[in-house]
Amino acid sequence: MSRAERQLLDEIELREASLSDASREKDAGELSEPEYVAIAARECEAIARARDALRELGEQVTTPPARRVRRTWYLVVGLACLAVALGVVLWSALAPRQAGNSITGSIALSKAQKIQQLLTEAEADVANGNVVTALNAYQNVLVLDAKNVPALTQVGWLDFSAGSSDQDLKIMQVGVNDLREAIALAPRQAAPRLYYAIVADSTPGNQALAKAQFRVFLSLKPSKGQLAIARPFLVRLGLPTS
Repeated sequence: MSRAERQLLDEIELREASLSDASREKDAGELSEPEYVAIAARECEAIARARDALRELGEQVTTPPARRVRRTWYLVVGLACLAVALGVVLWSALAPRQAGNSITGSIALSKAQKIQQLLTEAEADVANGNVVTALNAYQNVLVLDAKNVPALTQVGWLDFSAGSSDQDLKIMQVGVNDLREAIALAPRQAAPRLYYAIVADSTPGNQALAKAQFRVFLSLKPSKGQLAIARPFLVRLGLPTS
C-alpha cells in the first residue's frame, strides 16, 4: 500500500469517527439539529472525496479511470452518506404531521399507533445506518397506509440511493415515482421537495428541474436543518441560501 493510500484511509477513518461522535452528541443534546447537519454534510462530502481519490489510485495501476465512472462512484458514496443525515433531520418535519391525521375509534387508533411505531423504528434504523431494515419498516407503513407521506418520501429516497449504488435505472425510477407521489399528496411540505430536488441535481441533465424544485422548497419555509442540508446544493446552483 502506498503512502498516499494510507493517508486517505486514515482520513476516512477519522472522519467516520467524527460522524459517530456527532451522532452521539446530537442524541445527548450536546449538538443542535443544524449543528449536526452541518458536521454530517461536511464529513460526508470529505469521505466521498477521499474514497473517490482512493479508487482513482487503485485504477491507475490497471486502466485509466473514465470520468463517468468516477462521477458515478462519487455520486453513490455521497448519496449513501447523505441518506443518514437526511433521514435523521427530515424526520422531524414529516412524522409529527402524519401521526395526528384522522384518528377515530379504537381500530383507527391502533392502526395509527402501529404506523407511528414503524416510523420511529425506521428513523432509528436510518440513523444507525441499517438502511435495509429501515426500508422494510417504511414499506410496512405503506401496506397500512399507501398515502403516508413520510414513508413514501423515505422509500423513494432509499430506493433511488440503492438504485444509484447498483446502477439499476429501474429501481432509481421507482424511487423517483414515489417522491413525485409524496409531493402530489403533500405539495406544501418542504421535505419531499428537498429530497426530489437533490435527486434531480444528482441526475445528469436535470439541473433546470433541480433549480425549480429548490425554489419551491425555499418558498415553503423549511426548517434550519433542512436549509443546512440544502445549502451546498443551493450554492452550487447559484440559488439563494435562505
